[in-house]
Amino acid sequence: MGVIELILISIGLAMDAFAVSVGKGLTTKKVTMRHALLAGAWFGGFQALMPVFGYLLGGTFTTLLSSIDHWIAFVLLVYIGLNMIRETVWGDDERHDANFGFRTMLIMAIATSIDALIVGVTMAFFSVNIVVAATVIGVITFVISAAGVYLGACFGAKIGSKAGILGGVILISLGIKILLEHLL
Repeated sequence: MGVIELILISIGLAMDAFAVSVGKGLTTKKVTMRHALLAGAWFGGFQALMPVFGYLLGGTFTTLLSSIDHWIAFVLLVYIGLNMIRETVWGDDERHDANFGFRTMLIMAIATSIDALIVGVTMAFFSVNIVVAATVIGVITFVISAAGVYLGACFGAKIGSKAGILGGVILISLGIKILLEHLL
């Protein structure tokens, strides 16, 4: 997996967290740096941890599944992408809540990082340096989430509604690319 693919995956994974962060910005009366840093830390931290867990889980099955790894990556990335698009189109009212408390942020960080767990499983099939990948995913998600809080406060719901669709399209495209590279 190259640098560009890793960056695109990171951006795609960060779109759920971005959409939630935009929602936080929309519903917070006065957005502060603390709000942006909290969103970035929670979402970036979980997005960095989950691929590591997925990688460790996937590593145990790599030898068994190496002949179909490209199909698994394709199915998982397309599933995640379609799910992101579905959630964006049909909405998820839980996302738009001004509460930055521990319990709320923990639940939202876990919910938005499940996709990263699955991506970590697929990374195990391609012998990716998981420390580098997790760091890139975490940093990009941190920046995008922190910016999302401010953008939500400034620009409203239009950005948040498109973020999930963009993230889904990116992940689906990467899944197709992985499949085509192995089939052609």
